[in-house]
Amino acid sequence: MVEVAFVLPVLLLILLGIFDFGRAIFAYNLVSNAAREGARAAIVDQNPTVVEDEARATAISLDPALMTVTFTTCAPPIKIGCEAIVTVDYEWSAITPLMSSVVGPISLSSTTEMPIERVYVSP
Repeated sequence: MVEVAFVLPVLLLILLGIFDFGRAIFAYNLVSNAAREGARAAIVDQNPTVVEDEARATAISLDPALMTVTFTTCAPPIKIGCEAIVTVDYEWSAITPLMSSVVGPISLSSTTEMPIERVYVSP
C-alpha cells in the first residue's frame, strides 16, 4: 500500500504528460494543415476573407478565438508566380492543471508559401 502511494502520483503525472504531449502534436498538425489549405485557397483566390475562412474550416477542433490567420502576397499588381504566404498561429495550453501551470500556453505556428496560379479576387 505504501509503495502504491509513492508510485501512483508519479505514474499519473507521466501518463497525463504523455496525453498532453499527444494533444500538442495533434494541434500542431491541425495548424499546419490549416496553413496549407489556406495557401491552396490563396493561389486561386486572393480574397483574404476566403483564405481565412478556408484555414479556419480546416482546423475545426481548435478554438477559433485562439487562432490567428495572416495572408500576405507580393506588392500590387499581383501576378502569376507571386508567392501567397499564409501563416496560422495558435495558443495551445495543456488541460492537466499541473502541466498547464508548469508549461503555460505554447505558441504553435505554421507558414505555407505557394506561387499564385490565377489572379482573382472574389467579391
